[in-house]
Amino acid sequence: MTATRRLAADVAGYSRLIGADERGTLQAFKAIQVELFDPTIAAHNGRLVKIMGDGFLVGFSRHLIVIANENPRLARV
Repeated sequence: MTATRRLAADVAGYSRLIGADERGTLQAFKAIQVELFDPTIAAHNGRLVKIMGDGFLVGFSRHLIVIANENPRLARV
């Protein structure tokens, strides 16, 4: 049986950003998902399980590779 590893990610300051510019924040969040999160998750054989407002729940069927180490931009998002 293969262990499943999970990654939960949340956007710091999301409520403040939404309050200041809802449309711009949502557009930026979607762009980051499409351009950065989705390809990185796929590259590591992950699966996006759920999007919860400003958070992602990702599942991996193999040992979790710390994605932020591979792509420092993720650590800043």
